[in-house]
Amino acid sequence: MKKNRYSEEQIVRILRETDRDTVLEVAKRHGVSESSIYVWRKRFGAMGNEEVKKLKSHESENVNTG
Repeated sequence: MKKNRYSEEQIVRILRETDRDTVLEVAKRHGVSESSIYVWRKRFGAMGNEEVKKLKSHESENVNTG
């Protein structure tokens, strides 16, 4: 499986930047494509950092028990 370049917390921070700047500017700043930001927004759009941490802990629990 491919290792992600950014953690979930970093992705949420990048998405919060799109609230202030355009998607194009943020994408260039972080060296990602605009489509990556839109995919991230679909997955993490309404989440905050705390919610992402909870999601990550739930996913790790599922891996350990499965």
